[in-house]
Amino acid sequence: MASEISPRAEISPKAKIGNNCKIFPFVYIEDDVEIGDGCIIFPFVSILNGTRMGKNNKVHQGSVIGALPQDFEFRGEKSECVLGDNNIIRENVVINRATHRGCQTVLGNDNVLMEGAHISHDTKVGNRCVFGYGTKIAGDCFIEDGVIFSSSVIENAKTRVGSGAMIQAGTTFSKDVPPYIICTKHVEYGGVNMQVAREHGVDEKTLKHIANAYRLVFHGKTALFDAVNQIEEQVPDGPFIRHVIEFLRNTQLGIITKI
Repeated sequence: MASEISPRAEISPKAKIGNNCKIFPFVYIEDDVEIGDGCIIFPFVSILNGTRMGKNNKVHQGSVIGALPQDFEFRGEKSECVLGDNNIIRENVVINRATHRGCQTVLGNDNVLMEGAHISHDTKVGNRCVFGYGTKIAGDCFIEDGVIFSSSVIENAKTRVGSGAMIQAGTTFSKDVPPYIICTKHVEYGGVNMQVAREHGVDEKTLKHIANAYRLVFHGKTALFDAVNQIEEQVPDGPFIRHVIEFLRNTQLGIITKI
């Protein structure tokens, strides 16, 4: 089915628009843009050069996709902002493209970005994440699948958030948040995020193993390196535990504070 495009939208003839899209009045789309089938672009949205958008995305009023990176190292290089499928991008969201040539900012599939959220340059986001009102993600961050950010969260540059984690409202953090945990507004470990972990397919037995692993990390009196070794020695092996171990071992900035 042909796309329904308002004559009052300003769309470059060089842009590639898929089938069965609906583009409302006052949308602005630049030359180097690709939009997949079934997308809905509401009024006053700007989709800028370097954007590669998959299928069935909904982008609401006032959002800017592929905005120039807010990075002092940016020199006008050609880069990309890549969105997967089935994302809901609410009002006044900004997603920056990457800073350097050949690099990408990436948003996966089935994510929800609520009003005023901002994803900065070169950040990589997985699938099925939720970004609450006014949440700001700085540059070069890495966010795994199924992460929930409550409202007004600030994630500082180059940090990572593991699968199934939840960040409470008003939190500002500058270190990594491991998988399947709750990060409190005091940037402390608030326990295992049981409900989301179950939604990720974690059974009750494995949940206990994960809780035991984090007890060694956050309640023990050893360095992180030693705590990870203790997890390997004391906690039964499995894919979720291996994921936790790998995440902890790969931290560059350290993890959030012990309680």
